[in-house]
Amino acid sequence: MSPDFPAPPLPVVPVAGGGSFPVHRIYCVGRNYAEHAQEMGFTGREPPFFFLKPADAVVPVPFGTTGAIDYPSQTADFHHEIELVVAIGRGGRDIPAAQAADHVWGYAVGLDMTRRDRQGEMKKQGRPWDIGKAFDQSAPISPIVPKAQCGVLSAGAITLAVNGQPRQKGDLRELIWNVDETIEQLSRAWELRPGDLIFTGTPAGVAAVVRGDVMEGLVEGLGTLRVAVR
Repeated sequence: MSPDFPAPPLPVVPVAGGGSFPVHRIYCVGRNYAEHAQEMGFTGREPPFFFLKPADAVVPVPFGTTGAIDYPSQTADFHHEIELVVAIGRGGRDIPAAQAADHVWGYAVGLDMTRRDRQGEMKKQGRPWDIGKAFDQSAPISPIVPKAQCGVLSAGAITLAVNGQPRQKGDLRELIWNVDETIEQLSRAWELRPGDLIFTGTPAGVAAVVRGDVMEGLVEGLGTLRVAVR
């Protein structure tokens, strides 16, 4: 039986050097840097927790260009969160941390954009906070750099500036749950598949942006993601 309307196109992210990476799911790790957990009112190495964004939330931005996202509706507190993104090329379930790197295809620079006020409201009411995280254009992303090109990323600076002024600064070695441990934990709850993206968490310094602001996020070894808010 034929569908009543055309199937929507599959979201894809360009690959550095050529090609494309079709997106299956977007997983995000919450509060995965200690100082960010503290600024959000939490401390310690709590068990990892995850939330999802729709695959079509990605906004691919080529290196060397300035992308653009719209200031979303229903918020007056639109926050940036710079993150290392891990691209999964080999799926699996119950993946041991010691084997997790074998499932990584590459890495990218990503922004987990957040309606912070809406997220806070939902938390207070004990309701799901998808409206704070899983909206349109909430996942700007650089091209994916193949692991074969950049190697395994386990250390290196991760920073974000707004209009040239530093906002966020950290190092990948400061992840509470590193990439291998994250894949292990995530694959216990979901079967990972080729095309999955994992946003691994953000360092301290998250703050609001407004229309006209330009964000520049850097992950050492990958490059810079530059995105304007319109």
